[in-house]
Amino acid sequence: MIVPRLLFRAVTRVSPRNLYNAWRLWFVPGFAALRKFRERQAEGEFFPPFFFIALTDACNLQCRGCWITSQGKPRQLTLNDVTSFINSAKTQGNRFFILLGGEPFLYKDLVTILETNLDCYFQIITNGMLISNESARKIARVGNATLLISVDGFQSANDFRRGEGVFGQVVHAMKLLRKHRILFGIATTLTSTNWEEVLSRDFIRWADSQGAIYLWYYIYRPVGPSPTPELALSRAQIAAVRQRLLALRRESPIILIDTYWDAAGRAFCPAAAGLGYHIGPAGDIELCPPLSFATATIGDNSGDLLQTIRENSLLRDFRAFVHARTRGCVILEHPQDLIQFLREHEARDTSGRDAYHELSQLQPRPSHHLPEAEIPEDTWLYRWLKKNLFFGLAAYG
Repeated sequence: MIVPRLLFRAVTRVSPRNLYNAWRLWFVPGFAALRKFRERQAEGEFFPPFFFIALTDACNLQCRGCWITSQGKPRQLTLNDVTSFINSAKTQGNRFFILLGGEPFLYKDLVTILETNLDCYFQIITNGMLISNESARKIARVGNATLLISVDGFQSANDFRRGEGVFGQVVHAMKLLRKHRILFGIATTLTSTNWEEVLSRDFIRWADSQGAIYLWYYIYRPVGPSPTPELALSRAQIAAVRQRLLALRRESPIILIDTYWDAAGRAFCPAAAGLGYHIGPAGDIELCPPLSFATATIGDNSGDLLQTIRENSLLRDFRAFVHARTRGCVILEHPQDLIQFLREHEARDTSGRDAYHELSQLQPRPSHHLPEAEIPEDTWLYRWLKKNLFFGLAAYG
């Protein structure tokens, strides 16, 4: 009964144009991009099927434990940089891009990116505070983007991390998205203080009532200038998260997505698999969003992205480095080894802060690599999604 419920919500909440474009530009090209990725992988070559693009590091909030901070004048990609990058990625078959920040709605050319790339599909990760009726109308008109709105629980839990009054404004933003029949989801960061609440039937019913089609869970990573380690999950809590997700998926009326486990229940790292890299607001090609180090930029080799990634030893060697230690998150489990790896590759700190120092202060913590507690997906829909599309793979932690 899961699929009929999902289909009913999709066709009654999302405009026909937006729904058709999600299928035509997201799902169908997703199959092709993943197939091409696997073909390259079999030949010993790697080029990711999707990219994160941090348009700016400016943000209107100061969330507890956020690693994104702008020092002085915020950095941002020029529209020409974004256009050239997307065009280069298109030549390799890419059609799916994740736009984030900072806060992407602070980027004045956000809608222009959608309008000038009608053959692509975008996921926009946003705190929702700057969504207006006009911006929602424009995004609905273009019809090639899904929004992922950050909400970390009900009002008390959310505003504890994101700031007083944020919850109410986000609820208003989702009302505008419903009004314009835009496909959207809710992104929730699992912390030691909120994981039971956001993995409850009540929270899923609430997300459903707001008009969300999917709910995307991330595990909190204590990184950045104010890591707030007390929000990190324990190993027992992570194992409980996995069990709770499986139970909820059997009955949830909306799609529940995680970024951490494959169809067999094994831990997974998209960056270590070469599935997706992060483009920083200064054009650096970084390993993943919370790991702001790079040895290449999108302008290298006259913008030839394939050559730049193919020749980059940092990106190539990272896969072997992680797989030799864990299937999970090397940032959490082996921060000191990670520092040595980055220094050996002469990786530049692209955070705008002192990310090397921040890493040196981290203590090893458990991640989602739980070999003694692996549980395969037990519904056919999620097994299929994990094997064939980017669900569970195309997000950041």
